Amino acid sequence: MTHLLDIDDLTKTDIDSILKLAIELKQSHIDGNVPSLLHGKTLSMLFEKPSTRTRVSFEVGMNLLGGDAITFDLSQLQLSRGETLSDTTKSLSLYVDAILARVTDHSLLEQLSSTSKIPIINGLSDKSHPCQALADLLTIYENFGNFDVQAAWVGDGNNVANSFARACSIMGIDLVMATPKGYELSPETLSKIESSGISFSATNDPQKAVSEADVVYTDTWVSMGDESTRDKRLSDFDGFQINSKLLDKTEALVMHCLPAHRDEEISTDILDGDRSLVWTQAENRLHAQNGLLVHILNPAQDAPK
Repeated sequence: MTHLLDIDDLTKTDIDSILKLAIELKQSHIDGNVPSLLHGKTLSMLFEKPSTRTRVSFEVGMNLLGGDAITFDLSQLQLSRGETLSDTTKSLSLYVDAILARVTDHSLLEQLSSTSKIPIINGLSDKSHPCQALADLLTIYENFGNFDVQAAWVGDGNNVANSFARACSIMGIDLVMATPKGYELSPETLSKIESSGISFSATNDPQKAVSEADVVYTDTWVSMGDESTRDKRLSDFDGFQINSKLLDKTEALVMHCLPAHRDEEISTDILDGDRSLVWTQAENRLHAQNGLLVHILNPAQDAPK
């Protein structure tokens, strides 16, 4: 693997290897002896949009693994003064071992990857969020012991939804998507899911989606960049909140990628309650990404023993 722009840049074998590493490194972290598998490696992190979990987990992860991380707002680089993206990328490739970028437009990642001699990692774009999907898979595996799981997505068919749906199709997780009309998954994602062999259905009825679910996933209804349509979105998503009433007849566990708008897409009692996996998901951003970083930057460590 050279770049990770979308979750399906990874094969099932890749993901299996990353999750195995993630589980081992998580235990090492608990034991207080994370091995320095990335000693001498440096990750450059470029942010065009705000970040909490992505920025902190990658920076901490590189430090734990014995490497370094350098963080920039894109406005701090010479790009802001007219340098071409190609020249910036070529220069960074001379100094660091990989580039993480969180961008508004996915095409910027594609431009980066077309000129970079080192791996480009998508830290979130308008199209996808593959690093979140890896943490989601790790969380599901830890809680169920396998991927023989019925998942439900309730809410917006946004970047996180598209990555989660594609991750499900790769790993064999059956999925029901409940979105309001006009907020469905992208046609590209639907095409890939429908040809993957998993049991998949789409509905506009949240109750139908969660009725047989083992795990229910949601995300904010108003993502970064959607603020101007907030009032319309809140109206369109009426009835899609993850709350006790919706989950009354199911024992499903609940996931949310954060940040959450409490008592909009998810009620506070569910977010903080016993069936919530949300904080495990947040923790697993660190461990899943550590597995990813070793997989990319120290493939010898990831090779079959």
